[in-house]
Amino acid sequence: MARAGTYPGRDAQALAGGDVLPDPLSHFAEEHLRQREVCAMLDTLAAAARPDRGMARAALRYLSTALPRHMRDEAQILFPLLRQRSAPEDEINDTLRRLNADHAQSTRALDAVIAALGRLANSGGALTAEEVTTITGFAAHERRHLIVENAIVLPLARVVLTAGDLEALRGAMVRRRGTVQSDKTDPGGDS
Repeated sequence: MARAGTYPGRDAQALAGGDVLPDPLSHFAEEHLRQREVCAMLDTLAAAARPDRGMARAALRYLSTALPRHMRDEAQILFPLLRQRSAPEDEINDTLRRLNADHAQSTRALDAVIAALGRLANSGGALTAEEVTTITGFAAHERRHLIVENAIVLPLARVVLTAGDLEALRGAMVRRRGTVQSDKTDPGGDS
């Protein structure tokens, strides 16, 4: 894994995750890697006596734009497709309910994390003890969440989603980002 705050071969725009990979499930996996990198950045910022303002800005940018969009992609597009395609014996509904609850918890915590990073990015200085607890708790929560998504959700999606599902998933993700890409996209409406 790269040192916290570094994204090999990526610039600041790539960090925000604006483009959608041709395989939407690979895109989700890539976003999960980005999330883990941002969690490492958060831990680095929380542990530093004088946190790096540039690192705070990069984490802030990701948490303000890419992460909320990623969570919507999962909750509004991927998870419903999995419910539709999964067999009862897959027992995915409880897992998806838990992940949606995790998203709600992340969203509630995100405001405080963004506020702390914004203060840090604008004025520098050190994080307060409360901010450190909030930021490290958020990062730990996200890592636990990613374990479930990477170990259960993405492998199941690779098995049960059809080529049409994947095309619709990617099309909806592209439309959500307002990007025009040369690959095939779903011509239908947004999910």
